[in-house]
Amino acid sequence: MSEAVEHQVDSVAENTPVDVMSPVQSATPSGLSTPSNKADRDDGKEYGEDGEEFEAVAEIPKKPASAYITVSIMCIMIAFGGFVFGWDTGTISGFVAQTDFLRRFGQKHHDGSHYLSKVRMGLVVSIFNIGCAIGGIILSKAGDMYGRKMGLIIVVVIYVVGIIIQIASVKAWYQYFIGRIISGMGVGGIAVLSPMLISEVSPKHLRGTLVSCYQLMITLGIFLGYCTNYGTKNYSNSVQWRVPLGLCFAWAIFMIGGMTKVPESPRYLIEKGLVEEAKRSIALSNKVGVDDPAVMTEVENLQSGVEAERLAGNASWGELFSTNTKIFQRLIMGCMLQSLQQLTGDNYFFYYGTTVFKAVGMEDSFETSIVLGIVNFASTFVGIFLVERYGRRTCLLWGAATMTACMVVFASVGVTRLWPNGKDNGSSKGAGNCMICFTCFYLFCFATTWAPIPFVVNSETFPLRVKSKCMSVAQACNWLWGFLIGFFTPFISGAIDFYYGYVFMGCLCFSYFYVFLFIPETKGLSLEEVNTMWEEGVLPWKSAEWVPPSRRGAEYNAEDMAKDDKPLFKRMFGRK
Repeated sequence: MSEAVEHQVDSVAENTPVDVMSPVQSATPSGLSTPSNKADRDDGKEYGEDGEEFEAVAEIPKKPASAYITVSIMCIMIAFGGFVFGWDTGTISGFVAQTDFLRRFGQKHHDGSHYLSKVRMGLVVSIFNIGCAIGGIILSKAGDMYGRKMGLIIVVVIYVVGIIIQIASVKAWYQYFIGRIISGMGVGGIAVLSPMLISEVSPKHLRGTLVSCYQLMITLGIFLGYCTNYGTKNYSNSVQWRVPLGLCFAWAIFMIGGMTKVPESPRYLIEKGLVEEAKRSIALSNKVGVDDPAVMTEVENLQSGVEAERLAGNASWGELFSTNTKIFQRLIMGCMLQSLQQLTGDNYFFYYGTTVFKAVGMEDSFETSIVLGIVNFASTFVGIFLVERYGRRTCLLWGAATMTACMVVFASVGVTRLWPNGKDNGSSKGAGNCMICFTCFYLFCFATTWAPIPFVVNSETFPLRVKSKCMSVAQACNWLWGFLIGFFTPFISGAIDFYYGYVFMGCLCFSYFYVFLFIPETKGLSLEEVNTMWEEGVLPWKSAEWVPPSRRGAEYNAEDMAKDDKPLFKRMFGRK
């Protein structure tokens, strides 16, 4: 019993918030009892390889990629929740152009043709995002109460209820509208719990890649949604939209079945006192034995963090505004990152792709949507590689810069060359092809950087006690901006046409500077090490050089990571 008490005291000391233990104190020799002479974070190197003897911390060993096939498949099954969201995004963009959908839920022109007013179209498309925001904040609590797996099953069932209401709609557009709100609530819960569970069960050196699979599933859903719309567009009845909606039941059954095969979050299990189950979860994810010393070390680290959180009391919503432990700073960063993901302009193409490309003279805009879906899906595979190869921060910076260039060309050609003889006198085929080409370039840049990485960063930034709350609020910002863009795009496009692209260009420029100044690099760190880095106040542009306490040498100075006297332009463009 005495050993357990000593362990709890040590745990609290290691996890004491920054207002109790300063960065200087945390770097004292007591925190350097297992030093390394290498002050870097290269996952491909082992510390102490020069022969110097020291008491090493047992870490879970890396294995060949083939050893992680099982955990990768399990994480992909968890990430399938992203497919559900992508499917909605891909299908709704076609529904608003389907003849039967317009006849049932639209209004009539004087000539008898049916249409959706800008208000009704905006609401039908974007209200889904409001449901997602509500569901993300309210339903994500199920992950804390019943476990991540059971929480995902609960929100999938709620999603199915919304789909049933939509399919049962006959002529009342507001019934379809209500169904989209309810299904959106389910997807909002999925969007919080899926990345959270993946980040907590995946090996740390694969965490970024496996969380990015959530975005891969989104792009797959968008692509197959486009294909389904194309396959049903020649029907003249409700098959056009009821078949794509009906397929949602298959995705829900697959999701629920998959949850029975994946491990529960070891952090959640430790919090509930289920230590043996936590050991099995860690061992399964990392392909090692349950009694491996590295598993025991991981369990002890998790126990120390959980114990410190218990001593601090139950997490409240007010704690999200704590600046001493950097929770509020992290929450602002997460909200900004998720908001800026929407403000890159991606949903301008995804929600209204068929409408946009009719404007540039495409005879069959459904075919164009399929091409964009293929580009988006295939590019995400590149993003999965890049996120662990170059890190989160570098990819976000490059993504913002390249998307800015693409959006400038897209908007400029649309404004100056698309309609050489006026908007009502035909469009230029060459200009239209150029715009589609740069849309593909834009989607490649987005899918490889800003599409997956915000989910990765948010899933690994927050401490366990407030994780679901912070992730749900950050994700709610994403949904809120998705609603605003989805609802107002028909009005804005109708008023300023392709000048709209310049709005997104400005947001992308802002994104570049925001990432440089506020987003730290978390590649190669455990979730506990990410928390320590935040508490030590490491400057984002120095975060790639930060070394966790367990790997520091005697010459390492943690204070240097928290200050920089260089002018801003030298920090951004100067050489190290």
